Amino acid sequence: MMRKFKLTVLLMLVLSSLSAQEKPNIVYIICDDLGYGDVQFLNPEKGKILTPKIDAFAKESMSFTDAHSASAVCTPSRYAILTGRYAWRSRLQEGVLRGGDEFEPLIDENRETVPAMLRKEGYTTAAIGKWHLGFSFLDDDGEPYNLYEGKKLVDAPVGANVPNGPVSRGFDSYVGFHHSASMSTVIKDDKVIDHMLPVKMLQFLTDNATNYIAKASKSETPFFMYLALNSPHSPVVPSDAWKGKSGMGDYVDFVMETDDAVGRVLKALEENGIADNTIVFFTSDNGCSYPVAKGKKLEKEFGHYPSADFRGSKSDIWEGGHRIPFVVRWPGKIESNSINDKLICQTNLMATCAEVIGLKVAKDKGVDSYSILPMLKNKKAKTDYNLVVHHSINGKFSIRNKKWKLELTPGSGGWTDPRDPKARKQNLPEIQLYNMKKDKEETTNVYKKHPKLVKKMTAKLEKIVKNGRSTSGELQQNDVMVDIFKTDK
Repeated sequence: MMRKFKLTVLLMLVLSSLSAQEKPNIVYIICDDLGYGDVQFLNPEKGKILTPKIDAFAKESMSFTDAHSASAVCTPSRYAILTGRYAWRSRLQEGVLRGGDEFEPLIDENRETVPAMLRKEGYTTAAIGKWHLGFSFLDDDGEPYNLYEGKKLVDAPVGANVPNGPVSRGFDSYVGFHHSASMSTVIKDDKVIDHMLPVKMLQFLTDNATNYIAKASKSETPFFMYLALNSPHSPVVPSDAWKGKSGMGDYVDFVMETDDAVGRVLKALEENGIADNTIVFFTSDNGCSYPVAKGKKLEKEFGHYPSADFRGSKSDIWEGGHRIPFVVRWPGKIESNSINDKLICQTNLMATCAEVIGLKVAKDKGVDSYSILPMLKNKKAKTDYNLVVHHSINGKFSIRNKKWKLELTPGSGGWTDPRDPKARKQNLPEIQLYNMKKDKEETTNVYKKHPKLVKKMTAKLEKIVKNGRSTSGELQQNDVMVDIFKTDK
């Protein structure tokens, strides 16, 4: 009887091990403010930045040409990536976390995240890099540090506690920083461990990612690694090894160094023998920041267009604000060197990861997340997923439905001219409607020609907001009242 029991236990262990090995590792590589046109293969005619590592990766992957971040700025995009829920359903109705708000977590402690979901299925989960989703710095008595000297944010001291950061939202481990204004404060798990020059941060994060891969590859437990790079967001600080390499300025040098960092992570997967059983998602949190990149100068002097042919840039409701690189590799499962022109959004990552491992997202989780796994396995796969809601830095709304894009604002909704107040002075209409199949540059507003379509799409957006979800299922609640018009801004 004992021998039979031991054999049964052994068989169960073997089956469990096989099951774990069959689950792929999952890696997110998220650049910060990398424009669609900053990646060479996506912008061959108007892209002058060399990105050989990302280009080579694309040849092994499926690349999406109509992929979107959930917002035109970073905090709300990261919220959506991790929760499968649009951030405008939370308290954050515009902008990013700033001031005292940045010390309050945006993700509710009871809201399921991608890492929490995967951890319940046996995954080890690690976050490396930028967070910018809110956490506090407390002393040993639980009191918050005052980190402002006037308007200037200063470093939290080494040893400060971080009780509500990534390790409280589904991650087993974390190393990184909060956001660009506090990049020198290095956090490990739930403690401040060091202060670092920003110029060293990109290499520091890359080193941690490659080291994590090397260690995780020795385990039979699958892992999820969320790598949120600091580049090429400001401060634009290419290291000495990369400064001046492009001859086009610091921003271009920093993009090239970012490309190299991505290549190092991919190489680590290969060298540790786990590339074939790892699905890698490469993307950016929003479009290029033209003020930081000196985008107009790059266009005029070097012929480089960070937003490619799209109008606008980071912050805007126009395509340049949220159409982003999105490349996925899964050897043997996803067709290499393939292009997919279907409409997708980063909110889809949660449901996609769930389906990859045979899960179905609970009815009250990932309320704006559709799985794109069928598209990944077959670029011609039919789908009824054809709606994406866009959101600008000023909280302006837009809805994309197949080829049509409706924008409920007179201007860019962000930093690009004409900004909304200026657009109103120019007597521009409060509504913009574009046929994205014929007019991807958003040059011809056709809202007057299609009043019924405007009404129909507005009603769809209102329903998505009211229902608390864009997926089918039980109605959910938004955290606050949501105004889709904001005509006072």
